[in-house]
Amino acid sequence: MEKRTVDSTGTTSIPIASIANGLAGRYATALYDLASDQQKLDLVLDQAKALSSMLDQSADLSAVLVDRTLDIRQSTRALIAVLDKEGFDPLIRDFVGVVAANRRLPHLREILAALAAIAAARRGEVVADVVSAHPLNDVQRAQLRGRLAEAGYSKVNIQERVDAALLGGLVVRIGARLYDTSLRSRLTRLHHAMKGAA
Repeated sequence: MEKRTVDSTGTTSIPIASIANGLAGRYATALYDLASDQQKLDLVLDQAKALSSMLDQSADLSAVLVDRTLDIRQSTRALIAVLDKEGFDPLIRDFVGVVAANRRLPHLREILAALAAIAAARRGEVVADVVSAHPLNDVQRAQLRGRLAEAGYSKVNIQERVDAALLGGLVVRIGARLYDTSLRSRLTRLHHAMKGAA
């Protein structure tokens, strides 16, 4: 795996404060704290993971989140209807409603990833945010775990996302460290190199 940013300090927990910064972190922290107060943390974390998987696997559902031409009320109703049909807890449904009302639906997947990272950090785990052009299969997942173990991350919680814009390869972020082997990144570097040589 090509390393663009390397830190040799070894495995450490991600500071919760760094995860909680930014829009996604603020929403995720609010949901985490609310779920904890209502003693629904395990349920909410499981359902947030299930919702993340749904968003990754459904192009139609993902399109509802990012299509700015859709009326926000229609987008919200469609998403809430899906959550109701799938039996999601009212806490998750209401949270998604707030995200939608604040016109933050395009950030929902990022918020869910931040929620998982906050939960892992509070458990003392290291989280690897893995973005791939296509869903990983079991062999690729095992190879990734092996490479992460070689890099000093033997106990890591892998959060997977799909982004077809990468074209191929992976982008792995662990805290401030970035490992980028995506085809898009390689093409960008090649483009800059060719411009520099001209």
